[in-house]
Amino acid sequence: DYGYRRLRNRARLKFLVADWGAEKFRQVLEDEYLKRKLIDGPAPEQPSQQWRDHIGVHRQKDGRFYVGFAPRVGRVDGATITKIADLAEAHGSGRVRTTVEQKMIVLDVEEDKVESLVEGLEALDLTARPSSFRRGTMACTGIEFCKLAIVETKQRGAQLIDELERRLPDFDEPLTINLNGCPNACARIQVADIGLKGQLVVNSEGEQVEGYQVHLGGALGLEAGFGRKVRGLKVTSDELPDYIERVLKRFQAEREDGERFATWAARADEEALS
Repeated sequence: DYGYRRLRNRARLKFLVADWGAEKFRQVLEDEYLKRKLIDGPAPEQPSQQWRDHIGVHRQKDGRFYVGFAPRVGRVDGATITKIADLAEAHGSGRVRTTVEQKMIVLDVEEDKVESLVEGLEALDLTARPSSFRRGTMACTGIEFCKLAIVETKQRGAQLIDELERRLPDFDEPLTINLNGCPNACARIQVADIGLKGQLVVNSEGEQVEGYQVHLGGALGLEAGFGRKVRGLKVTSDELPDYIERVLKRFQAEREDGERFATWAARADEEALS
């Protein structure tokens, strides 16, 4: 209602907050939209889990289970949606949900039907026990369906998952890789471990090709922060698997015990991140 959706470089709520200030934004939100006051209180406790995507098999409060699974970079076609619904119904569930992490959940599954459901989802290439790369990679719509996008994202992300699984099969640390096709950050690149902002870059032969500006070490939660940009670091789409493999191997070699990627990226020197 008040923002800048018609302006390509300002089509985000953050610009309205910056112009208004947090107090005015909060007041308008409360008065015109929520019709109530926002609740203030103490900060939440540090979460025990590093993933926030509901992937896997988990017990519900009523004793039944929900199964979270990971489509490739959030892409599911209509035929697959129908098959997911059929699977859920066959296993006694009438509820399927999507998440803000581009994942899906089947709820209300009896314990004796969980493994059958997991196997059925696996047959559709929808795994409830994904690799870190399959689990943590998300992408915006990209140039295929978005008029604002500059580069491809969905197919590039799917190819990146396959390549990293092949090159780093034992990598099991929580890691988010977010690809975005333009500066507007629908895929939240600034708060990913590895955020990739699509833009046109110049390759080694002097040609203008699809590529990405790299953001490293962003995070949500109680240690929230925007990712770090390494000066002058831009990667072509073809160089992307090599670059990420190189950085992750350096992380594995240099990290301290229990250190997350985002923490390491914040303290590492620029050479290690290049």
